[in-house]
Amino acid sequence: MENAYGLWPLVIINSLIFIGFAFSFTKPKNWRDWRSFGAFSAFLVALFAEMYGFPLTIYLASGWLTKWVPGIDPLTHNSGHLLEDIFGWGGDPHFGPFHILSYVLIGYGFILLANAWKALYKAQRDHALATAGPYTRIRHPQYAAFILIMLGFLFQWPTLVTLIMFPVLVLMYTRLARREEGESRAAFGNEWDAYAARTPAFVPRLGRKGQ
Repeated sequence: MENAYGLWPLVIINSLIFIGFAFSFTKPKNWRDWRSFGAFSAFLVALFAEMYGFPLTIYLASGWLTKWVPGIDPLTHNSGHLLEDIFGWGGDPHFGPFHILSYVLIGYGFILLANAWKALYKAQRDHALATAGPYTRIRHPQYAAFILIMLGFLFQWPTLVTLIMFPVLVLMYTRLARREEGESRAAFGNEWDAYAARTPAFVPRLGRKGQ
């Protein structure tokens, strides 16, 4: 039988790689930065703990899963790609549509996170409002990047814990964004109001760019 789980060193290694990668772009400075980064890190640890450690979701759903997908061995690593199993994608799940979509979302999320940090760092250094780079399209690209990365991992490897955490974290990021907007309005006044009026919070307007 494939020894697909109990690989706790892989849990630690993958968690450190992705958390370290995100840290290199965000460089938390205040309690709000650390809170958003910490929540994102907890999501990744929970994800990799089931991906390589103990498959709690697969264990709880094994009876239903074997009925839904005849012949599946829930103890193999490939069975953890539940969306590929449920929708009947044949072959290696790593090349299935949901897995490919996850790569796109995760990759774009990290690119967005890196570009947002560059624009925000320059604005903070100049004591100015961040309106360049990704900030021309949305007001909170860093939070949007975290959400895209988490969504990508959900398409790749959904678990009960991360499915519960995802909407909670989205709500947390939304509240943090509102607090930041209040501070920006107090600091920049009419400049912020004009920027907020033309720039959506999280989802860019198709075909339009910030002026």
